[in-house]
Amino acid sequence: MRDLLLQSACALRARLLAREISARELLAATLAQIERVNPTLNAIVERDLVAAERAADESDARIARGSARPLEGLPITIKDSFEVAGMVTASGAPALRAHRPPADASAVARLRHAGANIFGKTNVPIFTGDFQSFNPVYGTTNNPWDVTRTPGGSSGGAAAAVATGMTAFELGSDLGGSIRWPAHACGVFGLKTSWNLVSTYGHIPPPLHRRPARNPDLLVAGPIARSAADLALVLGSLAGPRDPNANAPALTPARKLGPEGLRVAVWLDEPMAPVDATVAAAVREAANRLADAGAVIDMNARPAFPFAESWEVFALLNQAVVGYGLPARLRDKIAAQARKFSANDLSHQALQARGINLAPGAYQALDLRRRHLRRQWAHLFTKFDVVLCPPAPVGALAHDQSADIHARRLIINGEAKPYMDLMIWAGLATVADLPAAAAPMLIAPDGLPRGVQIIAAAGEDLTAVAVAAMIENINGGFVAPPIAAAP
Repeated sequence: MRDLLLQSACALRARLLAREISARELLAATLAQIERVNPTLNAIVERDLVAAERAADESDARIARGSARPLEGLPITIKDSFEVAGMVTASGAPALRAHRPPADASAVARLRHAGANIFGKTNVPIFTGDFQSFNPVYGTTNNPWDVTRTPGGSSGGAAAAVATGMTAFELGSDLGGSIRWPAHACGVFGLKTSWNLVSTYGHIPPPLHRRPARNPDLLVAGPIARSAADLALVLGSLAGPRDPNANAPALTPARKLGPEGLRVAVWLDEPMAPVDATVAAAVREAANRLADAGAVIDMNARPAFPFAESWEVFALLNQAVVGYGLPARLRDKIAAQARKFSANDLSHQALQARGINLAPGAYQALDLRRRHLRRQWAHLFTKFDVVLCPPAPVGALAHDQSADIHARRLIINGEAKPYMDLMIWAGLATVADLPAAAAPMLIAPDGLPRGVQIIAAAGEDLTAVAVAAMIENINGGFVAPPIAAAP
C-alpha cells in the first residue's frame, strides 16, 4: 500500500476507475500513512474523517455506476490558507484558530465538484508570511528528506504531504514562490499558474474583513503533485471562475509535447541573484538533457530588461499586496522607515518600506513598468518556448525561527546572503503574471533534492507542464524520501 500511495494521482485515478482499489480503501491507506509519518513531519494539521469516509462511499457509488468525475475518489489535503467548509482554517494565526468557514474557497469548491475527497489541511507559516512552515497554532513542519530542515513555505506542509504519500495531490498558493520553493525543497512538482486563471477567493490572506471580489494582484493558486501529468489533471478542474458550475476558460494547448525542436532559454548566471552551485548544477543538467533529446538551448538569451528592474517592480508590488492586509498603523510605521534609505536602495528593508503603503499614483506608475516587463517577456516567447532558471537560490534550509526575518541568512557557495533572497528568482514570473512549473531534477551531494523552474508565456501553463513532463521522462521523475516507504 505504501508503494501505491507514492504513485502519481493519475495512476491512482486509473486504479480507482478500474476498481482495483476502492475510494474507501485508498482513504484508509492514506490515513494509515499519515498515522505513521505525520508525527515526525507535522505536515497535516486538521482532519475531518467522518465527512471523508462519507465522500469516499459516494465516490465508490459513482464509479460503480460509471459516472466518475475527473478527480473522483482521490483523497487530498488543502493548504491551511484556503477555507474548507466545516474545517478550521487558521492560516497559522492564533486569532483564527476557531475559524470554521461555512463554505469552501472557490478553488476548493472546484476540486470538490470534480470528485476530490478533501479530508485534511496542511501547515503554513502564520498568515503565509514566511519561507518556512511554522506557527503558534500548529508548530513546526519538518522536511521529509531531513527533519532538521524546513520543507519550505508557505506551502510547506503541502509539499511534505505530497512527497510522502499522505495526499494524492495538494492545492497550494504562490505570491513569492510559495509553491515553487517548497516543491524544490521537497522534490515534487508544483505549478504557479497564470494570474487570474484560478480563483483565489477564500484564501487567507487577505484578511476576512478586507476580502476583495477579484483576485489580489500577483497571488495565484495551483497544484502540487508527484508528476507533471498530475499538474495537468488537477489544473483542468481548477481553472475557471468562482462559480464551480461555470465553464472553465480554455487552456492554451502546449506548444510541444516532446523535446525535439523545443526552444529553451536558460537564465542562470545573474550577478544580482547568485545561486548555490548545487542548484545551478540542477538547472544545467536539465538543459543538457533536453539538448541531448533534441531541444535547442541558448544560455545567453534574456528578456530586454535588467534583472534589477524586474526585482524592484516585483518587490514593491509584493509588499503592497502584503501591506493591504495589515493594520493601517503598522503599515504607516513600516513606511516611515523609507526615509532611511536612498531611492536606489534595493535591499529588502528598503523595498519593504517603500512598497508597504503605496499611494494610488505610485501603484499606477509601477504598473506601467510592469507592463513593459510583460511586453519584453512576450517578445522573448516569440523566439523561445520556455525559460529554465532556478526556483530558489539554495536547497532546503535548516530550521531558523529567529524573530528578525531580515537578520536570517542563506549560505550560497560559502557566502552569507539575505534570507529574503529566497524569492528573488520566483519574482521573475510572478511580476509578469506568467506560469511557472517547478520540477525535481536531481539529488544533490547533501542528500536533498534540487529542482528547476520552467517559465512559459502568459496563459501557456500547459507548455510549462509539458516541459516539466519532458524533464520527468528524461531523469526518471519523482523520488520518494526514505521516510515515505520506510517500515
